[in-house]
Amino acid sequence: FSYYRKTFTVIFVANLIAFIAFVAQNPKGHSTPSAENVGSAASANLMITLLFRQENFINLLYELATDLIPLTAPLSIRKRLAKVFHYGGAHSGAGVAAVVWYIMYTALTTKDHITHPTKWSLANVMTSYILVLMFCFIIGGAHPRFRRRFHDYFEAIHRYSGWVAVCTFWMHQCFAGNQYRVLVQPNPPSLARYLISTSGFWTFIISSCCTALSWGRLRKVDVFPEPLSSHVIRFHFKYQNIKPFYGLKVSTKPLLEWHAFATVPDDEELDPAIEGKGKPNGFSIVVSNAGDWTNDVIQNPPKKLWIRGYPLHGLLYTSKLFRKIVIVATGSGIGPPLSLFYADFTPRRIFWSTPSPETTYGSKIIDMVKKADPEAWIWDTRKQGRPDMVAVTYKLVVESGAEAVFIISNPKLTRKVVYGMESRGIPAYGAIFDS
Repeated sequence: FSYYRKTFTVIFVANLIAFIAFVAQNPKGHSTPSAENVGSAASANLMITLLFRQENFINLLYELATDLIPLTAPLSIRKRLAKVFHYGGAHSGAGVAAVVWYIMYTALTTKDHITHPTKWSLANVMTSYILVLMFCFIIGGAHPRFRRRFHDYFEAIHRYSGWVAVCTFWMHQCFAGNQYRVLVQPNPPSLARYLISTSGFWTFIISSCCTALSWGRLRKVDVFPEPLSSHVIRFHFKYQNIKPFYGLKVSTKPLLEWHAFATVPDDEELDPAIEGKGKPNGFSIVVSNAGDWTNDVIQNPPKKLWIRGYPLHGLLYTSKLFRKIVIVATGSGIGPPLSLFYADFTPRRIFWSTPSPETTYGSKIIDMVKKADPEAWIWDTRKQGRPDMVAVTYKLVVESGAEAVFIISNPKLTRKVVYGMESRGIPAYGAIFDS
């Protein structure tokens, strides 16, 4: 019963309470609420769903949970606030609730059309069924098993079904307004006056702005590749500076797939062999071979990449809540902590397990790790075999007196280390599927 699932449950219980309230206040004494109230509830949940995927809103959540709390606050409070990275539970909980509400709305508006058929009620019913279909595509494509096995298809279904739903929703608002402004009120107001008097209209305005704001920042920028090995490449960007603790989405095909990476502020001079040599005014990302897309950009480094949205805080931003931490990383999981090392905000010990670290990642990355922790454990699995991650992590916590552990690794090992630490009473954090 993770924080992700707890958040999901809270959202669902809140919607159940809203449904009971709508039924209780029904003036006709029917067992179902009015279509207008149900539509408003669906729109409100849709707004919450999109807000929890909007970069500025998520950054605000992180900053409220992290920056306002002093290190003198009790650890029991700080360790719970650090769970803010599980905001995905609010996104999925509100999304599923929105679909349930909207199926209910479609049933009610179909009943209203049968009772009082007009051209507007017919158009409302038709667009309602299109929206339900799109929502079912989105939920079906987001099922964890489908998402893990067919991630590219999940992205495409989520994106294009969402765009169709947003466009259809605007037409649907007008059709529903023309239908219910006549049915509900004896002296019907104009369509515009009716719409602005409904909460659903304004919540959908916010929902639309969330989508427009993210895609409105879409642009193609120059990138300067620095190959570190046949397995890893570092891309340098110069178009702007980015502070520590941010991540960015990049793509070579912006309508098909996006990939998120932690950013690292650049302050060292680039290798003279790299195009655009000299001191860069920007940041970099480290990409290691983890699939088709990453392999392609390593073997054929692009000179330009698409970026979208605003830089986004990630899990490690919450490390600021602790006096001292242990950072655990495997393989390319060392990429996100590099930004934390650069910030040099929280004292830390580092445990990095990876095959042939210097050959794979180069001396610059090794130097950054050792600068952040001169006694860092850099475990070469080619020479030393696989370590007992839980035992080594616990040993570092005890020796250093750290308050928390942060791990960046694959889901299986992340769950193992987090459980191993929490079962010993040590706060531990690691990004899971859709955290």
